[in-house]
Amino acid sequence: MKLIVGLGNPGKKYTLTRHNIGFMFLDNYVETKNLGKFQKKFNGLYLKTKLYNQDVIFLKPQSYMNLSGIVVSDFVNYFKIDSSDIFVISDDLDLIIGNFKLKSKGSSGGHNGLKNIENMISTREYKRLKIGISNNKNLDTKDYVLSKFTKEEQEILSSLQEIVNNIIDDYFQNDFESLMSKYNSKNK
Repeated sequence: MKLIVGLGNPGKKYTLTRHNIGFMFLDNYVETKNLGKFQKKFNGLYLKTKLYNQDVIFLKPQSYMNLSGIVVSDFVNYFKIDSSDIFVISDDLDLIIGNFKLKSKGSSGGHNGLKNIENMISTREYKRLKIGISNNKNLDTKDYVLSKFTKEEQEILSSLQEIVNNIIDDYFQNDFESLMSKYNSKNK
């Protein structure tokens, strides 16, 4: 079983904020594919379905970013999901808006949501798609990641949605090394 996790913060006030990019792209994929409605379980919103002959769970933790790993861990344990079948979509301060990077493992890079996932599942060996939100060194990082995207930035992210949807589709059909080779070279 595959677990696709979009990271973000719950609540209307965080909609369209930089930290919620995982929710945004996961929602877009689920809506585009018309996969159904999310349900509640273990302080998360999840949707269980079958895609490309594989059982899949799409998950949006509702515990706030820095506690995302608790929710991910609950799903991993309950559904007996191997860490190699976890794919996390998150924001990344070190990438400019419009850029993304697929990684098969690695450190959290200071991202509190990823850090908590690593702590709770006791490994860095899970796949991730990091989507750029740029960085504004004039603002405190906490304030910046909770700020809303500008209209121009929203347009850039809109143009990225089809690519991210293709990445998720290809994730079910290809090995991850091929996925990284195919998509990481396409960054600006």
